[in-house]
Amino acid sequence: MNYTDESLVGAQITLTNCDREPIHIPGSVQPFGFLLCLDEETHQIVHASANTGSMVGLAPDQLLGGMLDRLLGSEHLAQVEALWPALVEIPKLMGVRLDAVAGQPFYKLILHRHDDLIWAEFEPVADTAASSLDLPTLNTTLGLMLESETVLDFCQHAVEQVRQITGFDRIMLYRFAEDESGEVIAESKRADLEPFLGLHYPATDIPKQARLMYLKNWLRFIPDVNYAPAPLVPVRNPTSGRPPDMTYAVLRSVSPIHIEYLQNMGVGASMSISIIQEGKLWGLIMGHHYSPRLVSYELRDLSLFVGKTFSALLKNKEQHDDREYQQRIRENRLRLFNKMTSQANFIDGLYKQAPTLLDVMDCGGAAICFEGETITLGNTPTKPQIEELLSWFQQHVREDVFHTNSYVRHNPAGVAIRAVASGILAISLAKEPGNYIFWFRPELVQSVTWAGRQQKVEVMRDGEVHLSPRQSFEAWKESVDSTAAPWKFIEIEAAKEIRLHISDIRVKIFNELQSRASMLSRLNAELERSNDELDSFAYVASHDLKEPLRGIHNYSLFLLEDYASQLDAEGVSKLQTLVRLSQRMEALIESLLQLSRVGRMELAVTETDMNEVVADVVDLLHPRLEQNQATVSVRGPLPTLFVDPVRIREVFNNLITNAMRYNNKPERQIVIGQAPAGISSPRGPVNPEEFAVFFVRDNGIGIEARHYDSIFKLFKRLHAPDKFGGGTGAGLAIVKKMVEKHHGELWVDSVVGKGTTFYFSLSKTL
Repeated sequence: MNYTDESLVGAQITLTNCDREPIHIPGSVQPFGFLLCLDEETHQIVHASANTGSMVGLAPDQLLGGMLDRLLGSEHLAQVEALWPALVEIPKLMGVRLDAVAGQPFYKLILHRHDDLIWAEFEPVADTAASSLDLPTLNTTLGLMLESETVLDFCQHAVEQVRQITGFDRIMLYRFAEDESGEVIAESKRADLEPFLGLHYPATDIPKQARLMYLKNWLRFIPDVNYAPAPLVPVRNPTSGRPPDMTYAVLRSVSPIHIEYLQNMGVGASMSISIIQEGKLWGLIMGHHYSPRLVSYELRDLSLFVGKTFSALLKNKEQHDDREYQQRIRENRLRLFNKMTSQANFIDGLYKQAPTLLDVMDCGGAAICFEGETITLGNTPTKPQIEELLSWFQQHVREDVFHTNSYVRHNPAGVAIRAVASGILAISLAKEPGNYIFWFRPELVQSVTWAGRQQKVEVMRDGEVHLSPRQSFEAWKESVDSTAAPWKFIEIEAAKEIRLHISDIRVKIFNELQSRASMLSRLNAELERSNDELDSFAYVASHDLKEPLRGIHNYSLFLLEDYASQLDAEGVSKLQTLVRLSQRMEALIESLLQLSRVGRMELAVTETDMNEVVADVVDLLHPRLEQNQATVSVRGPLPTLFVDPVRIREVFNNLITNAMRYNNKPERQIVIGQAPAGISSPRGPVNPEEFAVFFVRDNGIGIEARHYDSIFKLFKRLHAPDKFGGGTGAGLAIVKKMVEKHHGELWVDSVVGKGTTFYFSLSKTL
């Protein structure tokens, strides 16, 4: 059904149409005074409230068409007429006597101009305690209000001030949220009353047209909620044909829905003062009295002054609160930045030791998702739930900074985490997907503070739903389901600053890595060139040295054969030493030549059965094994790999030969096999998917741990040349280089006197 303002005048107002109720044209007044409307051109009375007869003894039809001289004497009439040219919506107040009517009390006359009418509202001077004020006390309380440091203290002093002025049983300050729901954030009340502090109410409690009215008319007063409205006579303006707009009228009648709301709460009198910030309705100062209470116009006006003073100073107080919060955020953020910069891993600086991500804004918990790892702080969803959240972000969020106070509105599946993460503020850490920092806020309804026992009121009458405080709270719970406190601008900016700082750190790290990589590349190139030159030098040197060395060796032998009889014993001994040294020198040169060949050679990789490789080597060494009373056993089948079989035979040959040589046991035992998965080398765990690890184990003399590295150096021997069959000390260096050619690693484990195990790994992906 479509409603118009005029169609609803005098109509029954229900929850169905209350948001369209024309509260600015109620067509009636509250009877604590009477109203006359004058044509602004002729100054004739065109409207009168129906209660003029009961108040001044003149019925509306006796006043309509006449002038104010029917009520006012010449002196007061002249004062009123002097005000007419300057009248606007803001009311003017003056005290008058109705000299033209016998026996009338002193009245307050409230004048304003609106809707082409001059509005004259007459209110008898109240003879009650609510007519006067202790000004020194007011001055003290105003001083406290001005000196308050926080917004909440400021609010509390304001409600105490208004209660002191009006004498109401309860004064509350009601603040609106972004969704137009509200919360009681300050309260001054009679000691025996249950508190309303902390109660929340839905936006629907105050319809849109009422909010607009609050922006125009700062104060609404109902001295008796059980009043009988006094209709306007006539209801429609004779000139315009429509009801007059009563927006600025002090006596304007109130919505029956609101009256019933107050009656359900047991309220006898009510007053509300608007709090307006930058043209928006920030909140209301609301007064409840539990019996009728007529507060004089002067005291209402003083309460309005408090409300307007509050509105004027509120922004400064909020900025003060924000400055403190912003300063705290800034200090913690800077400390966090310093901590991140000082850590080897900047991520550690975000959560290890205070301050952490939890200290840079008000939140319930936080999570860091970076390079496949998830770190949580405070109250957060579970890690599987965070993984689902991360997946949703990767699919649906394109912004670098995302914030919401109701994740469920974006993703219905978010209902599973709403208890701890209805509100989410997130920043991306990298272009690569899956790198985020999340801050979480819990569902707001779980943070509501119930103030006292809630009275449940019967809300169904005659088939109509009527408002009650309890149902109002239930409605709020439904309207903010899965919603958290909104993120403040300064919090969003703080998150952006953190993102930029992390980006700067990552750029710095990237540049450092690039610089190091470039340096390593140059060093590797130089090292490779040096190695090539060294290999070439070793090859050339060994090749060129072998000829003269062979000549020395041969001529020494010739001398021994042909001239030994002519030499004394010392001469023969010297020639024999020369032969022996030349042989050793030739062996060293041959080892050097072999090592240089390994450095320059290209692997001839082919699919190779390692069982066959070991069998070939054992067969080749069989005579020496028998001679040394050594046995070789193979543990289990060995795998088939893509390797250079010739080089791997040399590896096994050298390791088995060493196992025979460095052994003084009567029975020399050598075991060959594949190491189990999970084995570790000096570099760390070996990945069994990428490498196969083999071992050659003996029961020989063993090697001290301090020699584990030196034995792989070229020409390094741990024993004298005449011990354990001699040797050049180049064998293990050559084996190491062959293994490294296969992208593997060679290492040793040994127990002195019990034996040694050599391990080597070979890549499975050559």
